[in-house]
Amino acid sequence: MPRVSKAETERNRALIEEVSSRLFREQGLKVSVADVMSAAGLTHGGFYGHFKSKDELIAIACANAFDTAVHNWQDEAASGETLAEKQKALVEHYLSSSNIKNMGEGCPLASLASDVAREDEDKPVREAFHQGTEKLVEIFAAGESNHAKALAAVSTMVGALILARANSGYSVADDFISVAKAQLLAEIKNAES
Repeated sequence: MPRVSKAETERNRALIEEVSSRLFREQGLKVSVADVMSAAGLTHGGFYGHFKSKDELIAIACANAFDTAVHNWQDEAASGETLAEKQKALVEHYLSSSNIKNMGEGCPLASLASDVAREDEDKPVREAFHQGTEKLVEIFAAGESNHAKALAAVSTMVGALILARANSGYSVADDFISVAKAQLLAEIKNAES
């Protein structure tokens, strides 16, 4: 059997990371190594040539999901000039009906929080999740000193999205999104005055 080139090995690893990031957000951390490798079109046996353990892959996939979310949040925030405009853009984008259905490509806060909370505190995914959370909260705060307001807003956004997803197919799903959005936008407007 011919050896795989270094470039191909790197492509395969990147593919495994990308696929696992999507699968973990769609299906939770219970997704098996075999499922990840199959979805990547690779053999199960090749996994350990890339990663020491599933725990390592989970932490990397989580960090990659947050890197994507950070980039997306930065892009959304950049559409506004003032703090209020930046936050409004983030709320409008995050609390959209399209985000309800887009778990695999969506925010890791909403798709991974429950699974990560069930992991032991010494698991590497806990640190990756924590660091990603801090980055997103900081983007929402936009360098302002009121960290508590940013925490409350992000909590509301994430909670509304989780509840909307859990109630998908029922009218209350849209209600969670619209009520949270209206509340947050009113708070942003009041803070601006």
